[in-house]
Amino acid sequence: MAFQGELASTVGCWYPGRLDMKRNSSTVGNATGRGALLLALLVLVACGVTLGDGAELARYDNYRLYQVTPRSEEQFRTIAALEETSDSLIFTETARKVGEPFTVIVAPHKLADFTETLESDLIPYRLVEANVQHSFDEERSRIMSKRTRGVFDWTDYQPLEEIHGWLDRLASEHQEVQLLDAGRSYQNRTLKGVKLSYGAGRPAIFLEGGIHAREWISPATVTYILNELITSEEPQVRAIAERYDWYVFPNANPDGYEYTFRVNRLWRKTRKPYGLACYGADPNRNWDFHWAEQGTSSNPCSDTFAGPNAFSEIETKSLAAFVKTLRGKLRAYIAFHSYSQLLLFPYGHTGAHSPNHQDLNEIANATVLSLAQRYGTRYTYGNVYDAIYPASGSSVDWSYGVEDVKIAYTYELRPGPNAFNGFVLPPKQIIPTGEETLDSLITLLEESAERGYLAA
Repeated sequence: MAFQGELASTVGCWYPGRLDMKRNSSTVGNATGRGALLLALLVLVACGVTLGDGAELARYDNYRLYQVTPRSEEQFRTIAALEETSDSLIFTETARKVGEPFTVIVAPHKLADFTETLESDLIPYRLVEANVQHSFDEERSRIMSKRTRGVFDWTDYQPLEEIHGWLDRLASEHQEVQLLDAGRSYQNRTLKGVKLSYGAGRPAIFLEGGIHAREWISPATVTYILNELITSEEPQVRAIAERYDWYVFPNANPDGYEYTFRVNRLWRKTRKPYGLACYGADPNRNWDFHWAEQGTSSNPCSDTFAGPNAFSEIETKSLAAFVKTLRGKLRAYIAFHSYSQLLLFPYGHTGAHSPNHQDLNEIANATVLSLAQRYGTRYTYGNVYDAIYPASGSSVDWSYGVEDVKIAYTYELRPGPNAFNGFVLPPKQIIPTGEETLDSLITLLEESAERGYLAA
């Protein structure tokens, strides 16, 4: 899932090397000092890129979407090398294992090199979409046409200001809802959430959404669940709503989310600048639990850049500080991502099983069976390291390993793996995704409670 910097992710331009954050160097490629600065500025000018969030709308005209299936370990290594080093390939999924297909978006000027590499290594591939910009244009046009209605619902994806406004209204209209402010983002946006409580002394559940900016179905699902917890009259929903204190943060990466609406639909990270042309760290690789050990990058232009140090991002540092205030009462931490239809639990930094692995596995099994009941949506489940890929420094691993929250799960929501629409999930799937996810969350909490994990 590697963007190689602001340039590559905006217009597919070549970027000369990277900044070495670990050594605090000003080296860019093989140039240093003033020469490096001049070279990088020339590239920026040539590519027509505006630095920072004043950038014009990123377009992906004639970028192609391919499905690739490595059939051997050698082919797999070739793909992994491309993911780490290419400046104009967007891996919407990380290659996980031999024989498993994944999707990649290729810039027009890289098509010949990309296909030549695959063909020379006899790696099977097929074209899925000839111009990914069409999907983004349709999505943007649809959302802009609806913004004048002034109605918050789940018929389409909502911008950050609409989500925050809705949270404000919830607090003013429902006495059981309290606004929460966990701090400010790098660009001074509020890390806004709410507490839903029907009485004192209840064990706490934490819902985290939107930590990866481009995964729009995540905040949509979290807000759907929150709305149901407040308004639903279904007995099972009322039971979990009133049995626990709910701490809900739909947008844990507000700068990144806003950026996906205004500039670059496929942006993933935060928006803190690193060096001249790289922006953001992966906020789900930045938590201080086995930070930067597995499945991360030290390249600040990479999508999986873990940051120069743990909690380098004010968003993760602030959210962690808030979670620490719940110490002693927090019983479950649930994060929502997309995509691939997975239910994951610790650990991500190692294949070694967590102390309560068996319970987490059994709870996950019951949860995905429950999720499939309504629409037949099939999830798989497992510990992060084995079920998807090594990934250290995540919020869920941190809550489990540092805060001792023994019910810690990550949902990778619709669509399923290898879906061509990936992060651009059609809005008609928002409500079904919310419904089935809430069904499964009820089961997850019931199964956890039966095993004694959610006691006050």
